[in-house]
Amino acid sequence: MVDKIEDLSLPGAIVQRIIKDALPEGINVGREARDVLGRAASVFVIYLTASATNTARSHNRKAITGQDVLDALEEMEFEDFLEPLKEFQEAFRKSEQGKKVKKRDSTAKSTAQKDTEEEPDMIIGE
Repeated sequence: MVDKIEDLSLPGAIVQRIIKDALPEGINVGREARDVLGRAASVFVIYLTASATNTARSHNRKAITGQDVLDALEEMEFEDFLEPLKEFQEAFRKSEQGKKVKKRDSTAKSTAQKDTEEEPDMIIGE
């Protein structure tokens, strides 16, 4: 699974951006604190993934779904995260559905244009 403890950490730039977005302006976080936060976040993700995997297996599935993650959060007693994540999940689904519709419409339009362009010119008899 993981060979070195360093493999558990999120990239420093990502951790820095998350910290910056979460804290008020003018608050500084030391390098050691950023490293510890990154490692803690990684361990949380691993624990959440393991819990979600157990949920999926209990339903005889090999793939983890979004609902498995939500169920795992509830099991881990992180209920405060459930509502915002459900809202995010719904917005994500709508966004993905919109992309599918847009792609389908674009493909249909492109196909219609090709069909129009490929129609042979009518030659009027002499």
